[in-house]
Amino acid sequence: MIAPPPPQYLSAETVSSVTGSISIACWIIVFAPQIYENFIRQSAEGLSMSFIILWLLGDVFNVVGSILQNVLPTMIILAIYYTIADLILLFQCLKYNRLNDQRNQNLALQNDTSSIHYSPVNPINDDENIIQEALMDSILIGNNKINKTRKLFYNSLMIFIVFLSGILGYLASGNKHNDNNNNDDNNNNDSNNGETQINLLGQIFGYLCSILYLGSRIPQILLNFRRKSCDGISFMFFLFACLGNLTYCISILSVNNSINYIIINLSWLIGSAGTLLLDLIIFIQFFVYFDENEAGIEFEDEDYEVNQQDINIQQIVANQTQIYGSM
Repeated sequence: MIAPPPPQYLSAETVSSVTGSISIACWIIVFAPQIYENFIRQSAEGLSMSFIILWLLGDVFNVVGSILQNVLPTMIILAIYYTIADLILLFQCLKYNRLNDQRNQNLALQNDTSSIHYSPVNPINDDENIIQEALMDSILIGNNKINKTRKLFYNSLMIFIVFLSGILGYLASGNKHNDNNNNDDNNNNDSNNGETQINLLGQIFGYLCSILYLGSRIPQILLNFRRKSCDGISFMFFLFACLGNLTYCISILSVNNSINYIIINLSWLIGSAGTLLLDLIIFIQFFVYFDENEAGIEFEDEDYEVNQQDINIQQIVANQTQIYGSM
């Protein structure tokens, strides 16, 4: 009789490698939903400029601190990637805010120079507004349930793909075959970690980036509170940020619990754990303001569909007005 195979246990190195790989996948995709939403809306009014600038400065200090402290190469590469993505978001904010200001100025000039004087020849037609509002309400109510189901499906599928990509990335990297070697070398690694010197300048930059990360969320939280809305910011943007920070903390704490190792990575742990808590406040705002303004987690493709429907409704109203006028 063949003996059953011994039970398989996940080592600390395996947990750290898997969660680290998932964290990388989350951080690679984290900026895409917000960049896409800004592009579709041709607006970045939902984002706080202070939020983007502080996050950018935090990523710059993160790059410098990571290089000086000689942390893992993946952390340095990701920090550089974050900086590039921040610059893209900042460019979008500057560009779209300028375009929106010009558009608002043009509308203000048009309203001042082309005022309509109502008279018996040009009466106020409330019937057009009544018909248009009734048709819009019927369309939005009919599509509301379908849109919510579609949003939930797309968001769940995106999360599944990111987690699967992280796991596949871990398997493809060959770390699975190196876990046993890492276990055999734990004693040597512990002694080496004890001799690791802390780079004071690198730690200073690390704590500066943590402070900037924590401070960046406050302007966005205040902006959402003043607007009583999360319209214009992507729900998935902050969700992937939370997942990335959570798995990042797990990957660091699971591989080594020595005092020296934790002290070296403490600034990055504070930045990740702190922003995770602040992002939870933004999540609460999403759900609190969702009933008041249901644009918080909507795909902007739906806004395009509604605009197209609005154009069709205006055409219907115009045709009915022509028929009414000809009678």
